[in-house]
Amino acid sequence: MTKIKQWVLTFKCMNEQRYSILMYLVMGGVTTIINIVTFWLCYSVLGIGYSVATVIAWFLSVLFAYLSNKFYVFESTNMNVSTLVHEMITFFGFRVISLLIDLFIMYICVSLFNVNALVAKVLANIVVLIVNYVFSKWVIFKK
Repeated sequence: MTKIKQWVLTFKCMNEQRYSILMYLVMGGVTTIINIVTFWLCYSVLGIGYSVATVIAWFLSVLFAYLSNKFYVFESTNMNVSTLVHEMITFFGFRVISLLIDLFIMYICVSLFNVNALVAKVLANIVVLIVNYVFSKWVIFKK
């Protein structure tokens, strides 16, 4: 990843802050795909209710998100146990907030407005992506 970062930073329009945002979008995109595919598998294939499917998808995508955000987006290399515990507690804690936002949006869209559950999931993920970036950038992995 270091060589890719060095190459990306050679572009005139790129700097450290923009690189961080770009990496967040890339890793966030992968996290979102994990979330939506897991939701779809649970909801459409396995027939699990949308609330439980949302929680399962959240859990798997948050595991991936923590690792990708720590190492590739915010480049937090501190492996001190107290730092890791702090990062994980704050990361998962704030992600619980985003889970609640996700569930709320799903409830509004699916239960109240009869929006297709997969469409609602995509809409919810857009909101959650933005909220998670703010939490990660300014609270969890702040330098």
